[in-house]
Amino acid sequence: MQTELLELAGAMAAIALIMIVLRRASAKSRERAPANVRERLGVEPEPSPKPRRERKRPRPGDSLAPKSPEPPPDSAKAVKPAEPEPKAAAGPSEAPVDAEAREAYKAGLAKTRGGFVARLGKLFGRKKIDAQTLDELEEVLFTADIGPRAADRIFQAVKGGLSKDELDDAGKIWARIRATSKDILSVDAPPVAMAGKRPFVLLVLGVNGVGKTTTIGKLAQMWKQDGKKVLLAAGDTYRAAATEQLEVWADRASVPIVRGKQNGDPSAVVFEAIKKGVDEEFDLVICDTAGRLHSNTGLMDELKKLRRVADKAMPGAPHETWMVLDATTGQNAISQAKTFKADMEITGIVLTKLDGSAKGGVVLGICDELKVPVRFVGVGEKIGDLRPFDPAAFVEALYSDASSGEPA
Repeated sequence: MQTELLELAGAMAAIALIMIVLRRASAKSRERAPANVRERLGVEPEPSPKPRRERKRPRPGDSLAPKSPEPPPDSAKAVKPAEPEPKAAAGPSEAPVDAEAREAYKAGLAKTRGGFVARLGKLFGRKKIDAQTLDELEEVLFTADIGPRAADRIFQAVKGGLSKDELDDAGKIWARIRATSKDILSVDAPPVAMAGKRPFVLLVLGVNGVGKTTTIGKLAQMWKQDGKKVLLAAGDTYRAAATEQLEVWADRASVPIVRGKQNGDPSAVVFEAIKKGVDEEFDLVICDTAGRLHSNTGLMDELKKLRRVADKAMPGAPHETWMVLDATTGQNAISQAKTFKADMEITGIVLTKLDGSAKGGVVLGICDELKVPVRFVGVGEKIGDLRPFDPAAFVEALYSDASSGEPA
């Protein structure tokens, strides 16, 4: 009996020792684990300003000066990232939003609203908004297809730009998200200036499959209906049936087209088209280009050659270089644009297929990372569904019906 008791005591001591070891291992594992979503994704947090010691004894004459107009330097630094946001919120409220554009965007962004925007709506639809809500907000933003920089910018605007009491108000949080999104989309860039350039030469870039040729056809028809004299240049001589596809759009829009031989020199086509535009006084020459994989170095060299040839045909041409991106590819679209922008001057973005994807929020990442304005967005298959980009209307549509059937 005594032997059995000793064995039982030894077994219990061993179990206790194992439990202690497991608890220590678990604690170390939690210490090494990433604290939040940004650490798991490898996004470095912004360094926080070092606190300064407050002066206990006032300097001579300090009591005579009012203390309220000049906040402590450390608090000024703490709110610095959120300073531009109130301006962004005030601006759009003064200028009316284009109702027609908002409704068109709203229809095209239905799938995107069902994605990360719906998740935000559920998050802020709770009766109580607490610290855990902020952690979940961070996760929703960083797992959405808006890019890590844009996600962090929106999150920091909410976390650092609102007081503790305001963070309890879902309406205040939505207002901050809308204001920051508008600020991201409002890239500081001059509008397209066609006046004084005849013809105005537009070079259109994009990898195969993004809807580049279709976009060119829609732009041609839109400007033709606006009374412009338009000429197309079939500069994609390598892709099978690319020229034939552009010819179909030229027939629809009733505009002429300059084409070359299959696998011929694209720069010769562009040169001939621009010369024809100058001689016959066209208002616009829209040049299609090859669109093989964006990692192809030879393609980049060829596109640079097109720019040089265009400038020889008409000094200063091309006047604008736009890149067409497919919204359904999400953050891969940002990667494509970065690769092109490293070698080419891009002055505008056209984002297609917004209606066919839940990744429409990628436009936030494009504007934030590239600092290139979005000129047009495609929200459907019709000619009129290629619309000039309106940041205010886009944000209104993106965050509408996010909570309780009302604008977010």
